[in-house]
Amino acid sequence: MGGRKVSAVPFTNLAATTREAWPLIEHDYLACMNDANYIGGAAVQSFEHDWATYCGAHFAVGVANGTDALRLALTALGIGPGDEVIVPSNTFIATAAAVVHAGAIPRFADVSEETLLLTPDTLREAITTRTRAVIVVHLYGQMPDMTGLLAVADDAGLLVVEDAAQAHGAEWAGLRAGSFGAAACFSFYPGKNLGAFGDAGAVVTNRQEVADRIRALANHGRSHDSSHYQHDILGENSRLDALQAIVLSGKLALLEKWTQQRTAAVSTYRESLKGADVQMIEVNPLARHVYHLFVVRVADRDWVRQELSDRGIQTGVHYPTPCHLQSPLQRYADRSLPVSERAAQQALSLPLFPHMTDEHIDTVCRALREALSQTSRTEVSLC
Repeated sequence: MGGRKVSAVPFTNLAATTREAWPLIEHDYLACMNDANYIGGAAVQSFEHDWATYCGAHFAVGVANGTDALRLALTALGIGPGDEVIVPSNTFIATAAAVVHAGAIPRFADVSEETLLLTPDTLREAITTRTRAVIVVHLYGQMPDMTGLLAVADDAGLLVVEDAAQAHGAEWAGLRAGSFGAAACFSFYPGKNLGAFGDAGAVVTNRQEVADRIRALANHGRSHDSSHYQHDILGENSRLDALQAIVLSGKLALLEKWTQQRTAAVSTYRESLKGADVQMIEVNPLARHVYHLFVVRVADRDWVRQELSDRGIQTGVHYPTPCHLQSPLQRYADRSLPVSERAAQQALSLPLFPHMTDEHIDTVCRALREALSQTSRTEVSLC
């Protein structure tokens, strides 16, 4: 656009969070490296205890990543071949893939036009006689209507699993993500609100038998009190490394501060984008949104995104293809899901991270307004 120079705005800034957290991590991290106690041990147990407490749950089991957390939770709950599990189509593919890898059948549901989250009505519409469970996805950092969803699930006799990979510290009616379902699954991928130095995840539950089974499944089938070579069930290797647990413990002390910074940045965004031709995701009054992502919907999204890129502004798309239209999952789709399909063409994730400045936000909003005003293409309805 005429070679005009603007400040580059990254989509996220992991180096800044690492620099802030490193003084809290350094001693234990280096000690673990030097002691060579890399698997399990006190560091993992300490983080599991602190994470369960933070979520308002009794138990947490560290695993290798968030995808494993979902699959292990389903398996531990007895979900398998022949069972249907309802999944909102507007989510990352791992949610549905975990169902398939557990041997079950994903049953796709549509989402709210306002929040892009599962609703009691879309859940109810998807239930069949084969449905055993629902994975409720807390997408972008916001929990959906858990009161209504739990009521529908209870009426239908469904197990509820929370996919809280993007919702560290999110709340519904004052209760944290991780405290509602039979199990809740978290990812600590580096870009998450609470991110490790690599892949990591956890399952949180209030049921000891579920926690014990997940721990055994994730550790080659060993029960808590069995010997190293006694395997009570066929399991796998999906353990949280001690070094990652140390990183997560250090960052957990900063999570609430970082969440407040994210929330403040989004408030500035919302004020700056008033009157712009964008549709912002609504926040339910009963929800505490922790803003893993700040998603807006715009017409001609791909063109707008390119315009922002030309100005040095990085953005994301979450997600360009809904799950029911992904090629390996299309065999499970039996109907159109119009809200998910529209959102896939319109959703644009703007830069957001705890150390974002007002100058960053002003640069993004000015560029976005300019891009929207300059498009001469045919208008595309946002609803």
